[in-house]
Amino acid sequence: MPLKLAENTLKLFFLEIQALFALTWRALLNIFRHPFYYREFTTQMDKIGVGSLFIISLTGLFTGMVMALQALIQLKPFAATSYVGGMVAVTMVKELGPVLSALMVSGRVGSAISAELGTMVVTEQVDAMRVEGTDIVKRLVTTRLKALLVAMPLLAVVTDAISLIGGYIMSFGYGINPIMYWKSIPQFMVFQDLIEGVFKPAFFGGIIAMISCYVGLNTSGGAAGVGNSAKRAVVLASVLILVSDFFLTKIFIVFR
Repeated sequence: MPLKLAENTLKLFFLEIQALFALTWRALLNIFRHPFYYREFTTQMDKIGVGSLFIISLTGLFTGMVMALQALIQLKPFAATSYVGGMVAVTMVKELGPVLSALMVSGRVGSAISAELGTMVVTEQVDAMRVEGTDIVKRLVTTRLKALLVAMPLLAVVTDAISLIGGYIMSFGYGINPIMYWKSIPQFMVFQDLIEGVFKPAFFGGIIAMISCYVGLNTSGGAAGVGNSAKRAVVLASVLILVSDFFLTKIFIVFR
């Protein structure tokens, strides 16, 4: 009996993976097909991008200040505090900026997408759209995928910029020359780091969109099911963001 249960669980897991990849493939193909649902796309851009600016800015500011404070403490015995700006920049642009912004968006937007689509499923709005002949994937999934693919890199750039300002504020408070702070940044970074800092959040945005939409469209069980879907979407997206960040970093290191 335990063996049969484990076999069924494993089979169900691979079926879920297959369904997720099938939905992702359909959503990607629909990016280049009419109709494009521009109004839905701009609405999602407003909700995801503009709506997340405050939490993203707050996260970037205090993360940059903490990074600068820790760097000052570690570099002070070696009289190398002039390199604080470079350390903050390379850490935020390559790793913390993309990851933290993606986790914040996952918690704020991923749960909202899953809950919204889940509510549409349990109230039979999705079935009504299918009866009308609407392509559910194109209208509900592809528009959100496009919005996150565009918004996430921009939000990551905002996070990086605000974190550098936060690090500058902290460094200025400790008497670091502002010119030395900004001049140390290009000494630590190369152009590939900027590419990595933009590609990662775009990839994370795709993860958030597809996990949230897939979980939302497979919601069942009424109001309780909607709540469970929102929770599941955030947990799955956050875990996949952290796991994929490791493998993306390994790939970038190989081609460095």
